[in-house]
Amino acid sequence: MNTIFTVFLFLAMAATVGALVWGIVAMARGGDFNAKWSNRMMRYRVIFQAIALLVFALLLSLTKG
Repeated sequence: MNTIFTVFLFLAMAATVGALVWGIVAMARGGDFNAKWSNRMMRYRVIFQAIALLVFALLLSLTKG
């Protein structure tokens, strides 16, 4: 059971980093691409980060008991 949550945690962390990099690239490119993608990707980053924190807390609570 812990292995599944560990895999979910790493997937959520990878999605967070991916959204962060995509948002930074969008801001660096500027123009219409920035207007379309940077805020959206930063919003996704926050969502993925929240998911990663929830999975981490769940994993900690399972291993503590």
